[in-house]
Amino acid sequence: MPQNQVTMVVKTTVLSEYCSNPPQALGTGRIKIKRGPLYDLERIQNLVNDEGQLFAWTEKCRRDIRKLFDDDLSRVAELIQSLKPTDYIDSEWCENGRGTLAACDAYSIRRLEVMPTTGKSMPVEYFLKFAVGKTGKLVLTVSCHV
Repeated sequence: MPQNQVTMVVKTTVLSEYCSNPPQALGTGRIKIKRGPLYDLERIQNLVNDEGQLFAWTEKCRRDIRKLFDDDLSRVAELIQSLKPTDYIDSEWCENGRGTLAACDAYSIRRLEVMPTTGKSMPVEYFLKFAVGKTGKLVLTVSCHV
């Protein structure tokens, strides 16, 4: 009796404007992109002048923004607008937990902030990771945490 074989084809969906050579398998850990930054920082900063162009793309990012900024995306936009090219760390493929990928640039910025509980200033380092969506109109924020 012949055995039935099932062949599954998994198509990787890339939602970012940069889409060259995406990884074939999801969930394989961080995959760095050697060429970077992938997106012009000034362009990103101009896009987030309208916070409606900023979208928290992963569930973890949404939780972090809720915890750090009470869901205020204008504060995330302010962080992005204060980045300098020297704050760039690297670029990598990121997955949103629902089977889609985006090629992201990662940045780190250190700022003095007043702690609400003590009223004292402390240095806080933020890590941000984002991509430009395929349409070129939306910034997909993948990570925003301390």
